[in-house]
Amino acid sequence: MKDIDLKTLQLLVAVCDHQNIKHAAVEQHIEPSAISKRIAHLESVLGTLLLNRTRRGVHPTPAGLALLEHARTMLFTMDRIENDMAAFSGGLRGQVKVVASASAIAEALLDDVAAFMGEPANRNVNVNIEELPSRDIIGAIKDGRAAVGVCWDAVDFDNLEHLPYRQDQLALAVHEGHPLAACEALRFSETLDFDHVGMQPSSAVATMLQRAASTTGRSIRYRVIVSNFDAAFRVVAARLGVSVIPMQVGSTYPSRLGVKIIPLTDAWAVRRFAVCFRSRKSLQPAALRVVEYLSALSGASCP
Repeated sequence: MKDIDLKTLQLLVAVCDHQNIKHAAVEQHIEPSAISKRIAHLESVLGTLLLNRTRRGVHPTPAGLALLEHARTMLFTMDRIENDMAAFSGGLRGQVKVVASASAIAEALLDDVAAFMGEPANRNVNVNIEELPSRDIIGAIKDGRAAVGVCWDAVDFDNLEHLPYRQDQLALAVHEGHPLAACEALRFSETLDFDHVGMQPSSAVATMLQRAASTTGRSIRYRVIVSNFDAAFRVVAARLGVSVIPMQVGSTYPSRLGVKIIPLTDAWAVRRFAVCFRSRKSLQPAALRVVEYLSALSGASCP
């Protein structure tokens, strides 16, 4: 495979994108015959046909489609390597992959990352954010699939380094016509006589609530399971149950939906988030700056 070079892969991608060798040649500033020669050599090396050539253009064969997927991944990786290495030659640059819990994303993380990227010193730092359950965030960091994780600080960090981030307050969302709507504050145990709208079992909130219910010797009566806080809030507005959501998320919805947000007084209802990573020395400069920026917000409540 030593005869496969990145330039040939780049040309293959261009040809497949345009479905035309001449158009790809114009884009890549190369002669069409040179592209044809490179791809023919690649087919010879691999021992399989990569393109079907017709009067209407060229289209990848099944083998070509498989190689095309790998080629795109390799070219994307090389682009990230170039950006990251530029951080060592004047001006901080880099791509930073952040994996975060649904709560962190729904509350403050997007605004915080936007503020970070808006600073002139960080204008060449790009941040990609992916939502994952808290338990999967740890695995993604350990496996190197992401540089930085943001999740509830009660998870098992499994020897990952971590720093404090923001904190939030859990509350109960109830329709204003619900029997609990007259309360100004509640213990979670007081909600267990009513139908709940719950999150996916893999979520940190679902795990926490199940543990809290178990300590009372009771279980949560779920009527609906949803995938995010927005859906939970809307199901509550439809009078199908109550739901535990971050107070900061509930406060963003208009009052016309008829939902009241009631703080939970349980000690565990005040949650703290953390920024985790493999180690400081393993972080490229752009990722380290993201970590330092987020951890500087430690102690602040989610807006």
